[in-house]
Amino acid sequence: MIRFLKKSINREYTIVFGLLLSVCILLISVVNMLTLPRAYMYNKQKVLLSCYDDINKAVSQGDITSSSFDESLKRISAINNIDVLVIDADKTIVKSTGPDSSLMTKRLLDFVFGGAENVDPIFEAGKIKIQSTTDPREHIEYLELWGALDSGDFALLRTPVQSIREASELANTMFVRFGVIAIIAGILLVFIATTRITKPIKKIVGISEKMTRLDFSEKYVSKTDNEVDTLGEHMNRLSDKLESTILELKSANAKLQNDIEKKTEIDEMRKEFLSNVSHELKTPIALIQGYAEGLKDCVNDDPESRDFYCDVITDEAAKMNRMVKNLLNLNELENGDGKVEIEHFDLIELIGNCAGSMDILIKQNDIKLIMPEEGSVNVWADEFKTEQVLTNYLSNAIHYAAGDKTIKITVTRHEDVVRVGVFNSGDNIPEEIIPDLWTKFYKADKARTREYGGSGIGLSIVKACMDAMGKSYGVENLDDGVNFWFELDGSNSL
Repeated sequence: MIRFLKKSINREYTIVFGLLLSVCILLISVVNMLTLPRAYMYNKQKVLLSCYDDINKAVSQGDITSSSFDESLKRISAINNIDVLVIDADKTIVKSTGPDSSLMTKRLLDFVFGGAENVDPIFEAGKIKIQSTTDPREHIEYLELWGALDSGDFALLRTPVQSIREASELANTMFVRFGVIAIIAGILLVFIATTRITKPIKKIVGISEKMTRLDFSEKYVSKTDNEVDTLGEHMNRLSDKLESTILELKSANAKLQNDIEKKTEIDEMRKEFLSNVSHELKTPIALIQGYAEGLKDCVNDDPESRDFYCDVITDEAAKMNRMVKNLLNLNELENGDGKVEIEHFDLIELIGNCAGSMDILIKQNDIKLIMPEEGSVNVWADEFKTEQVLTNYLSNAIHYAAGDKTIKITVTRHEDVVRVGVFNSGDNIPEEIIPDLWTKFYKADKARTREYGGSGIGLSIVKACMDAMGKSYGVENLDDGVNFWFELDGSNSL
């Protein structure tokens, strides 16, 4: 409904043309009504004059009584509805075509000798007079011409004016009727023509409307080679150019937004990193400073106290050294500087070596370690990074083992994938913090982490190593503990 009410070129052109055509028909009708009777009267005067000249010529040549002139006069009289009377000087009728010769003779004598009534002069030239008269008996208005011929005879020609008026009124009526028909037909033709002309324009309007909504899917299809089709082709080019430009802008905007987000993320990571490193180094530096000042001030002079102070300083320095090495290693992995070297090696042997290197920690914490039962399992992976993952999993399991303090390392196969699991008995990890375990410096239990010297970097190194190799890893809560796992390609996968 709203679309119908909107203005359109088609409707405007149809209304304008209809109004113009109506005004033209109306003006012509008014002009016809005002001028057509006069034009008919003027034309009748010319016909009367022409007939008079023919009669005068025939009388002068002596042909007025000939049969050929009679036929010609009858034809002229019938066609133009003219009554003709010619009398000589003795008032004898020479020629008559009217139905009442005596009446016309009396009228002519009245004109010649005077005494005619109801006469309205119209034209006079020499021996000829044209006038408008009214028949007193019939009350019919006539246009009459009378005058003397060159032979001395007199002629009277008359034609009824009523027929002229009727013809004029009929002509005006027919003109009005046909004018109305012409207006209706013209409006229909203009509507059809403008519909055809404006159809491609409406198509272009629809395309432009979609372009305002950044929809460039529709294109204009040219059928001819006129200005509208040229405009349509230009719209197609504009649409393609706008689409290309907007895509470029969106791409540039997305890249800029990504760069801004990345920069913001890097800034946040830098701030967080500095904050976490400062926090991690604050305690060991304070301890080293405090015990070093104690040694300098000779707080305790006995050898055992000095050895204790030195052990604390050495231990804290070692913790800082480990943390710095881990940070450098993690930074290398996260920046992609560490190359991934895929090798074929025995996973069971690697697990045994890792467990052996941590044997002293296992014994110190009274851990019961259960090794995998498989004799040999060959895998394809980066051996050094795999060792880092195992070492961090084992270190994490040793320090968080509780209850019967059991750690169980499992190796399972599933098609071409080998999964390694490191289970430790103890409390489950709250599900809501599991996603944060792989974040740098995140510590689920800060008190215990500090107690055994953890920095919250180990699982971040695991994440970086596994991401570098493109393999899966994760953690799951079991009934009696927690199981950390990772996957590698089996020996048959390549």
